[in-house]
Amino acid sequence: MPRPIIVFDLDGTLIDTAPDLLDSLNHSLAASALTAVDEAGFKRFVGHGGRVMIERAHAAQQRSLAVEEHDRLLKLFLDHYTDNIPGKSRPYPGVIEAIARFEQAGYLLAVCTNKYEANSIALIQALGLAGHFAAICGQDTFPYRKPDPRHLTETIARAGGDPHRALMVGDSQTDIDTAKAAGIPVVAVDFGYTDRHVREFEPSAIISHFDELTLGLALRLIAAAGS
Repeated sequence: MPRPIIVFDLDGTLIDTAPDLLDSLNHSLAASALTAVDEAGFKRFVGHGGRVMIERAHAAQQRSLAVEEHDRLLKLFLDHYTDNIPGKSRPYPGVIEAIARFEQAGYLLAVCTNKYEANSIALIQALGLAGHFAAICGQDTFPYRKPDPRHLTETIARAGGDPHRALMVGDSQTDIDTAKAAGIPVVAVDFGYTDRHVREFEPSAIISHFDELTLGLALRLIAAAGS
């Protein structure tokens, strides 16, 4: 029988990557002579990967992007980000303990993120966490990505988990919509990268610290989804 599984988003959920993503975004924007983005602006742009983040940052300053220029800036962004991994990025408080708690209870763990797979793996490895995850799937792992529910269900399949005994943990409307479309309960963290409170997106539950992600909560949500 497949084991139950917890699937985590990465940026803004497991790992606080905002300082490094913001540095790399502003590095690419400087090449377009655009004004640097602050943390509030960053939260409006993040969630769908570097390409979309760059596009949104340009649109906010009424600047259009030709395809070639967009590609050039994305490369600048990715090169800067990759060269500095892990930079200032660190797991959120309680993450390490939550991983241990669910592993000891027999859960599989996986990551489903709209970050590129190679950068996701590099970051998780650099932080010494790679051995805990049965699958790490990024925006380019499959032909589809969040909010397409197949990104989540195929991550579960790759990890060897059971989609009927699964829980998603994320920080954004994208994560919540993905899980709902897959018929999987979703816990939203309220400290991630969104400029609207996650309660507006109606997740199954909301936590403010990983200490609140208990075995009891996971069991209740998974049982309720299957009833």
